[in-house]
Amino acid sequence: MAARADLDPARVLRESEIRFTRRSGPGGQNRNKVETAAILTHRPTGLTAEASERRSQSENRAVALSRLRMALALEIRQPWNPDDNPSPLWSTRCRAGRIAISPRHEDLPALVAEALDALSGCGDDLAAASLWLGTTASQLVKLFSIDPRALRLVNQRRRERGLPPLAPR
Repeated sequence: MAARADLDPARVLRESEIRFTRRSGPGGQNRNKVETAAILTHRPTGLTAEASERRSQSENRAVALSRLRMALALEIRQPWNPDDNPSPLWSTRCRAGRIAISPRHEDLPALVAEALDALSGCGDDLAAASLWLGTTASQLVKLFSIDPRALRLVNQRRRERGLPPLAPR
């Protein structure tokens, strides 16, 4: 399986339109008078993400970019081939069956996307996807639980197939 180049932060930023605006709320004069809120729109897909909780444009742009990458990971499925191996990124993050990732790490969207691609390719069979990825079903559920939207997406697809929902870990 090819690396998730579509989730490369630099590439996503190049493919996105960025706007800065003001937002009201707590944070003092800087928040109310300076355009620190960042809104990113990914031109190829139309997906949008924004951030306004930080005090600077650069921090909000970084948070919005992270949110946009996760939105892409949840929305876009890549072709999956059971004869391929998991990506090198997956292999570096999954050791001895355990997925080592922090909720704020830059690799999280790409790992979630790869796991969702494998799950989709396996007909939403969690055991088959986890076997192909070299991990356990509980580790995949734990990965999906990092972002509640990922777990909701998996459970929605499982409901459509008449499968029981996964409980967060």
